[in-house]
Order: sequence, then C-alpha cells, then structure tokens
Amino acid sequence: MKGVAVMGLALFGQSTAYQSSLGSNTATACSGKFSPISAADYISAMNPGWNLGNTLDAVPNEGSWNNPPVVPATFDDVKAAGFKSVRIPVTYTDHFMGKSPDWTIDPAWLQRVSDVVDMALDRGLYVITNIHHDSWEWADVTASAVNLTMIEEKIYRSWIQIGQALGCKSSKVAFEPINEPPANTAQDGLELNKINELFLKALAASGGFNAQRVVTLAGGGMDSIKTSQWFKAPTGYSNPWAIQYHYYSPYDFIFQAWGKTIWGSEADKQSMEADFANIRGNFTNIPLVIGEFEANTLLEPAARRKYIDFAVRTARKYNTSVILWDNGDGALDRATHTWRDPYLIDIILNAAKGVSNSLSDSTTDGLAPEQSSSAYIFHKVGEDVMDEAVNFLLNGNNFKSIKTSDGTVLRSPEDYSTSAGTITVKKEFLSKYLSPSASPGSRVNLTVSFSAGADASVEIVQWDVPTLDSTISKAVSGSDLLIPITWKGLYKLAAVKMLRNDGVCLFDDWTQYLGPLQQARGTYSSNWDRDGAHVILKESAIAQVISSKMPTIFTFEFYPRVAGNAVNYTLTI
Repeated sequence: MKGVAVMGLALFGQSTAYQSSLGSNTATACSGKFSPISAADYISAMNPGWNLGNTLDAVPNEGSWNNPPVVPATFDDVKAAGFKSVRIPVTYTDHFMGKSPDWTIDPAWLQRVSDVVDMALDRGLYVITNIHHDSWEWADVTASAVNLTMIEEKIYRSWIQIGQALGCKSSKVAFEPINEPPANTAQDGLELNKINELFLKALAASGGFNAQRVVTLAGGGMDSIKTSQWFKAPTGYSNPWAIQYHYYSPYDFIFQAWGKTIWGSEADKQSMEADFANIRGNFTNIPLVIGEFEANTLLEPAARRKYIDFAVRTARKYNTSVILWDNGDGALDRATHTWRDPYLIDIILNAAKGVSNSLSDSTTDGLAPEQSSSAYIFHKVGEDVMDEAVNFLLNGNNFKSIKTSDGTVLRSPEDYSTSAGTITVKKEFLSKYLSPSASPGSRVNLTVSFSAGADASVEIVQWDVPTLDSTISKAVSGSDLLIPITWKGLYKLAAVKMLRNDGVCLFDDWTQYLGPLQQARGTYSSNWDRDGAHVILKESAIAQVISSKMPTIFTFEFYPRVAGNAVNYTLTI
C-alpha cells in the first residue's frame, strides 16, 4: 500500500491526459507509471470516507444549492479529521454542449472536476467520482416512454470524456458509473447491468490508465436488496471492481419521519445486521462499500451516535467499508472548518478501526411515552437542582475522566461519582450552571473520556417551554408558514403532531397504531422545519389542511421529549 501512495504522489499534476479533443474518441496517452491496486486493497485503504455532497452534484451548477464552490481547505479538514477518502459526486446534466451522437461535455466543467479531484489527491486522499443526479435527470430507465437508446449512448459518451479527462490520475482515483439508478423490475436490473458494461467499455476506449482503474459498480437504486436480486457483473473487462450500495434504513429514523427519534433496541440492531449480512452473503468474495449513509442531524444525539456506531461496526464485521454522506448541512461546517458533532466523527473513526466506543444511553423502546437521553442533563426552570445520573454503554471500557468545555477537570467524589455504567453528577457542581431562576439555554458541555474509543459529550441545558408569537391563523395556500418562536433551551425541534379537529391524523392515519411519540406526527422537511427564529409548517401541510376542509392543531414538540414540552398552533379553514 505504501508503494501505491508514493506512486500516486509522483503522478499528481501530470495531466498530459487532458486534451482539447475530449469530444472525440481519441484515447488518452499518459506519461509516468500507474501502480495497480486490487479492488479489495482499494476498498480497505479508503475506509472510512466522506462525501462532498451538494457541491459538484448541485443542479444546475456548483454553488447552486447550499454550498459555495469547494476550496482546497475543505479537503484539509477532511484529512485532518482522519478520513481516508472522499467521494466526489458530479452532475453533468447542465454541462452538455452538444447533442446526440457526441454529447459533448463542456471542457471547462471537466477541467473543474479534474481540479477538484486533484485537491483531494494532493492531500493523500483516495477519491471515488461518478455521474450523480443525472440518474433522475435523464438516465432513469424506469421513466414512462423512456428512450433507452439515448441513455445508453449518453452514458457511453459521458464516460469516454470523463475517462479522457481523468485518465492519467493515480490509482487512488476510482470511478462509479452512476448514482442510485432507479430500478423497479428485473428488466430494469438487466438494463442497469448493461449500463455497467457500457461504462467499462467506455473506460477501456478512453485510454489512460482507465482499463486498470478500480471501479465500484451499481445495482438498482444502489439498494442492497435490489442489487442482490438483479446485479450481474460484466465480463471481459480488466478493471478491478467492487459493488457500491447505499444505506438509509430505517427510513423513519434516518429522515425523522412520523416523529421517530428513538433507535437502538435489539430488534433495531438485528434488522440492520440482517441487511448487511444479506448482501455480503450474496457477494461473498466481492469488495463492498457503503457509498452513502447518515442520519438526520436534528435527531436526539445519543440515538444518532448509537446508530452510526453500530452501522460502522457492523459494516466492518462484514468486511464492508463506509463513506459518510454530508450535504454541507450535516457533519462538516465548511465555512468555520469545524465538525458539528466531533464526537460522532471520532465514533466513526474508532469503529472503522475495530475500537469499541462507549456511548451515551437513551430510550430504545418505541412504545415509550417519553424519551430520555444521557447526551444531556436537562434542568427545568423553576425546579431545584438535584444530583443527576447519566448512563453509558461502556462496551468493555472504563471511565477515565470528565472535563468541562473550558478544560476544567471534574473531581471525584466531590463533583461526581461512578458506579458500573452510571456517572452521578453532584448538585453542588451542577449549581455552578443551573438554578431555579437561571435563564434557559445551553450552559456547558462535559466531555467524558474512557479507557479506549471516542469521548462522549454531556450537554448541560436549562430549559423551559418555548413560546410562539401567535397560536392561530387561517390556512393560506401557496407558501410555507413561518411562525416566530422564542426558543428556551435547545435550538432543536423533535417532532410535530398534526391532528385534525375530527381526531384524524392530517397525514398517514395509520400512524395512530404507532407508539405515543409517533402517532399523527408529520415528517421533517416534507411537512415541517425550523429556521433561526421560526418554526415552519411546509406548504404541503397547509395544502393538506385546505384539502381536508378541517381545522388542524399542530403540536410542536421539543427536547427533552417529556410531557408538557410542546406548544400548539391551529390552522383554521
């Protein structure tokens, strides 16, 4: 592996490959040497990885969505954190300058892609790059009246040109044919197998080192079940290959749908492990990489950290590498060069190495009426300060130390005591930050260190029930409704209950059969959101109220998820 890294550095910047004839079939010729690497060694070496999401894959152009054009410092941050690779999604839809049969891609765009790849390579990172949102822009094989001839031609011509542009990059660069290509039937799966073959055929024709380059092939939707059912590898090509799939399950937890903010039961773990074991069992000797996985950042952090830890540990158990999805609003704050949850990043890095992490405990029972979390010590305004017990899943480790965010080390037994997996923080220490009359808000963070693995965070929060500037209005179609709010604790919205005046759930009436924290709840982003000084009812929720012709009560629920920590807003007709 050392030889690969050294040769990669020797090849940086030797882009004799990049030609003005990208629209032609001229095969790229490279100077220098290429250090071949097996797919198994590549996938192992790039673990764990990070996604440059919502950037070059934005539509219509880089910078069109929530991130500005990427700069080299972003890759410095990724490297410094400990990630070994970066996946660079690229959308080409709006960069075609010509039509059939050439489908000429703007050379300036190909140069930009090449430059960004070099930014990552210059920092010693492995790189996977692809064709991304084109999968639903023009390459959807499931679309009605689909033109498969056009899709096949365009895929082939695109990879000819991408291959020519990137053909002389080092063996640290791998290619992925297309992101999450839709597939609903076995026939769709056959067509995607053909697209994989056209991709390899184009690489072989594009020249450079591309016939030796590692590729990660795609099955239907990059879904593990559809891939297991329908994927068949092309034959007759020399590229070392792996299979890439994505993992966003269970949907309700990952995307904070229907009020689900709880995860970690034995059933939850068994379900995930069954998914990983199934695809590994179907591709026993094939290198596997989970090219995207994540969980919504608004989730209760102990549950989210447990989910990510178990995902990475279970992937390792089944010899699968992982790449964290990050759309720019998730893991890394690119503007400030800080990780929004550095504890989560350390959990990933340790779990990928096989080091056990100790984790904050939290509610795992989906039928529970309230949700506890040891990622916080919550103290309600008006109540006396008491000793607080904080529970951890030690996972074979021992407590080592506790310190505040300003570096003050807590003393035992004066400030805290320990027993098995529980730390009891004394009221005398907590009274430095909390009181019955203290203003609501986050007061201090405690960092708990262990004999091995990642540290854990305990945020001490004084809270009260938030207040809305108004509590009723008439439903008006055509836009989101922004409701001014005064936060009193955490800037986090846990869920929104949406119940019509006739007792029927505004959306998905079947949620009445779920646990009490999920019944009648809407879905984050689709039905509700929050933004600075507002909670937001999305246009879809307002339209549903109007369509139902029924006044609806929206109950905004906050952390801690306990009785009474919620406020109501009514939309009338």
